[in-house]
Parts: sequence; structure tokens; C-alpha cells
Amino acid sequence: MPSKKVLDAKQQEVAALAEEIKKANVGILVDYKGITVADDTKLRKELREGGNTYKVVKNTLLKRALAEAGVTGLDDLLSGTTAFAAGEDYVSAAKALKGYADAKKNKDFKVKGGFVDGAAVGTDEITTLASLPSKEVLLSQVLSSMNAPITGLVTVLNGTIKGLVVALNAIAEKQSAVQA
Repeated sequence: MPSKKVLDAKQQEVAALAEEIKKANVGILVDYKGITVADDTKLRKELREGGNTYKVVKNTLLKRALAEAGVTGLDDLLSGTTAFAAGEDYVSAAKALKGYADAKKNKDFKVKGGFVDGAAVGTDEITTLASLPSKEVLLSQVLSSMNAPITGLVTVLNGTIKGLVVALNAIAEKQSAVQA
């Protein structure tokens, strides 16, 4: 039987992890076998830059934290080596982890699944998230599509004004030719 001190430490770790899960829009579980320390450092840096957290966790602690946070359906994924990435951005963690898992030299590193807004998802949904453009690109596409009608209107109005100027210029030239 573990001591009270060890149990308290584990309970605090589970509570902190559960709070992190509640705050996150996306959580992704990976099997991190075969990753080198250098690659792990690069991966952690990329995830941190995207506003995500990444940590290696014990399956039993993660299982309890997921249950405490109200996320169900991931218990069958909690076996073997497990690392957990979480964040508010729906795309950045999926892109980083899926990109690393798809690299040819990383055969053993695999995305297991995860959750989106508290609902369990499989690897197919994570792959779909990873294929989406980033938030900045999506915003620029939306703004571009909103700007297109305005640009078209300006072009049409500019053409009409140009036509009027050409017509007035022709009239002015014709009248000066008649007077001369």
C-alpha cells in the first residue's frame, strides 16, 4: 500500500491533468516509442509554439483524469507508452504530431486517438484535423472571400467613371475642333 504522501501527490497530479483536459479543446494520445531525445525536444518545441502542452503520463493517471474531466471512450487506447498533447487550437497539435508520425524514420511513433471538445475521436479525425489549414490561413481565406464583392464593385464603378471621362473628353475635343 502506498503512503499517504504518495497518494496525495498522485491525486494532485490527476486533478491538475483533469483541469488541463477540461480547458483543452483538443487532446491527442500518441505512442511515443522510438523517438530520440533530440526529436522529442524538437517536437515539444513545435507543440509549445502552437500553444499546446505535451507530456508523458502514466496510463492509470490519465484514465482517472479523463474520467474526472468527463471524457469517455478512450480507455482502450491507454496501453503501452502514452504521451498526451492538449491545447485550445484545434489544428496545431494534430499537425505537429501527425507530421512527426508520418515521417519515414518514425515507424514506431503513432497517433492513438484523442478527443475534440470532450468527445472521443479516432486517428481518422485527427488526420482530418491535421489536414486543415491553420487558423491564420482560414481567417485570411474568409476575409479574402468577404473582400471579393467589394473589390468587384470598385472595379465596376471605376470602369463606369472611366467611360464617362472618355466620353466627356471626346465631347470637349469635338467642341474645340468646331470652334477652331
